[in-house]
Amino acid sequence: MFYGEFEYKIDDKGRIPIPPKFRGALKDGIVLTVGAERCITAYTPAEWKKLSSSLTGSGLTRSKLRRLSRALFATAFVTRIDGQGRIALPAPLREHAQIADEVVVVGVNTNLEIWSKALWEEEKTTCLEQAWQLIESLENR
Repeated sequence: MFYGEFEYKIDDKGRIPIPPKFRGALKDGIVLTVGAERCITAYTPAEWKKLSSSLTGSGLTRSKLRRLSRALFATAFVTRIDGQGRIALPAPLREHAQIADEVVVVGVNTNLEIWSKALWEEEKTTCLEQAWQLIESLENR
């Protein structure tokens, strides 16, 4: 399980550290792809495989499945953590997420998200405002 948020600076080669407590879970590699809300989503190979398998039985129409598959798989990159605990963020993904210098690595249960610091602050505010409404709706069941 991934949780917490960790701020880092991106280096001149486009690399960021992976939080030390997550490195063991990511020792087999990391799959990076575009995230829905202007972030980069990072999966373990096992979670990536589960996501891939879930799409085939998702009930989506063929055209929607093709589009979703193109969006996820055509933009995916496989990388490994280097000896200093860093990964390189590919330029197309950095552009998608508007990452220039400061990033926040966010644990979101089964995967990580990598955000520009500014966009994360906006998203976090929205999430916190809506989380209480969602919790209350779950309690009323």
